[in-house]
Amino acid sequence: MRRAAVAVATAAMAVSLAACGSAEEADGGKSESAGASAKGDNIKVGLLLPENKTARYEKFDKPLFEAKIKELTNNKAEVLYNNARQDANLQSQQVDTMITNKVDVLVVDAVDAKAIKNSVQKAKDQGIPVVAYDRLAEGPISAYTSFDNEEVGRTQGEALLKALGGKAEDSQIVMMNGSITDPNAKQFKDGAHSVLDGKVKIGKEFDTKEWSPDNANANMEAAISALGKGKIAGVYSANDGMAGGIITALKAAGIDDIPVTGQDAELAGVQRIITGEQYMSVYKSYPQEAAVAAEMAVALAKGEDLGSIAKDKVSSDSAKDVPSVLVPVVSLTQENINDTVIKDGIYTAAEICTDKYKSACDKLGIK
Repeated sequence: MRRAAVAVATAAMAVSLAACGSAEEADGGKSESAGASAKGDNIKVGLLLPENKTARYEKFDKPLFEAKIKELTNNKAEVLYNNARQDANLQSQQVDTMITNKVDVLVVDAVDAKAIKNSVQKAKDQGIPVVAYDRLAEGPISAYTSFDNEEVGRTQGEALLKALGGKAEDSQIVMMNGSITDPNAKQFKDGAHSVLDGKVKIGKEFDTKEWSPDNANANMEAAISALGKGKIAGVYSANDGMAGGIITALKAAGIDDIPVTGQDAELAGVQRIITGEQYMSVYKSYPQEAAVAAEMAVALAKGEDLGSIAKDKVSSDSAKDVPSVLVPVVSLTQENINDTVIKDGIYTAAEICTDKYKSACDKLGIK
């Protein structure tokens, strides 16, 4: 990961931490290892990410998290990493391996938020605190960081309505939501519905298995067949990967002039925004999210309180008042590419504006 992104993570955290108030942890203000001797920097941190089809996890989350852990521990901490490749059973086995390897803290982005519950309990039973990362895992988690997921959906819905303009009320859209095993997907959907319902007709709606672009492509083909290609004014897509599959289906049907939303600011998504194939994405500051997770992990591993880090609290079906940090999001369109992903060091203009996209970049002043 380039130095610029890590620098952004550090700067963002400095601002975030300065603004954070104190908050006690769910167990009454004591960390998971409270009562034990405070650990030094020689800690062992486990990181489990859910899949590798979405570009963000390997390109951003993993290297940013590792870099921040090293920074916080004077390069003394060891980070153990696994990717579950969208397999909940494999992720459960990976948790067992982390417990066997006696990590001091475990950071988990769950493939299936409910299925991970027993594994989180196993870790707690062994005195290992668990930070739920990006998705609110069930079980006795000690901390949680993510984005305001309903706000993500609202941001997408508002952008789609803006793109439709005055014809929204008479328009029909397709909604392509994420996987039902991901609690974030429901929150994205709820946020989008809160904006779209009553403002536009939803002709077809899908919960897309495994967030798969291929499944989104097949769903979109089915929607076009059912509704008719001239009857679809826009598509709500919950992320950029699915947007790619959706746009492929639209092009195959001869539809190339309707707005499609997205999320994650993937490079391919940003490039589609530049050419107008995709209307928008939601830019989420992965440097800030990863930095917060690292701050939480180090504090918990050392038996320290999270009051200086977490300003919010969230609850799940199995954990109440969990210390949390929710990172804000930004609607990414043609107008603010320079001021978001380029300014924050996520991509360089050269990475975005390859030969295929140079002309479009020049028109937008992307540099």
